[in-house]
Amino acid sequence: MKGIALHSVIPVRVNPAEEAEQETQMIFAQTCEIIEATGYRLLATGKWTHIRIDDDGEEGYVDTKMLTILSDQEWEEIKEQTSTMQGARVRMPMAYAVSENNGQTIPLTAGTRLPNYKDGEFSLLGVRFRIDPQMVQEKPMAMTEENILNTVRFFINTPYLWGGKNALGIDCSGFSQTIYSLFGIRLPRMARQQILGQMNKEQGQGIKEIALEDAQCGDLAFFDHANEDPSKTKIIHVGILLDKERIIHASGRVKVEKIDEHGIYSAELGRYTHHLAGIRRYV
Repeated sequence: MKGIALHSVIPVRVNPAEEAEQETQMIFAQTCEIIEATGYRLLATGKWTHIRIDDDGEEGYVDTKMLTILSDQEWEEIKEQTSTMQGARVRMPMAYAVSENNGQTIPLTAGTRLPNYKDGEFSLLGVRFRIDPQMVQEKPMAMTEENILNTVRFFINTPYLWGGKNALGIDCSGFSQTIYSLFGIRLPRMARQQILGQMNKEQGQGIKEIALEDAQCGDLAFFDHANEDPSKTKIIHVGILLDKERIIHASGRVKVEKIDEHGIYSAELGRYTHHLAGIRRYV
């Protein structure tokens, strides 16, 4: 059984409870598999539905009334429309689409896919929407320094939110995943997964380890708890390098800070806040 998010954002929680931690979010037009959790019955008819997001494989629980169930045919059609990273997406932190069915407005966050997009219109499940073309990126951008700097600047001061993936709250790996999607690169959801790399069969993507002295704008820098035992190293943070000395990352808010071989130095706090574990380039 498959489902889809027709809300701007749907919280995905680690357990089936309102007070449970938010692990990640589904955004508009994202699809998921409805699965059966160990120790629970199939929850699609109850208060909570256990799902696995098709894009990145993350699992969790969503409020059932926020999820729309898809028929097999509907899912196949949407899969065909959104299976690659090449289609149109919302490029700004927030945009608004208007349904031609009822005239209602829905806010859409950066990275949201726009199936069947053309000339300021897109359609999903038979419903047509209008959207300002200036808010839309019709195809992935080239990963140049100019494009990266012009993209990330709009996200500065977005507040930090654990599990967040939108302009009103985002975490470090949600930020890198969202930004990279605008360049046609599919990243895993978590920083500990992103450092390992993930082949994208559609585009032959791989990952390369980079020294800071060789880093360039757009490389991902990863951070861990400083520990004398390398076997206990745990990746806890990720950011996007702007150059060899500056990084943009979500920590309290999305901000630009200094980086060197030791890690991120916060001028606000007057100390290092994150220990550098390594730099990776998706190629």
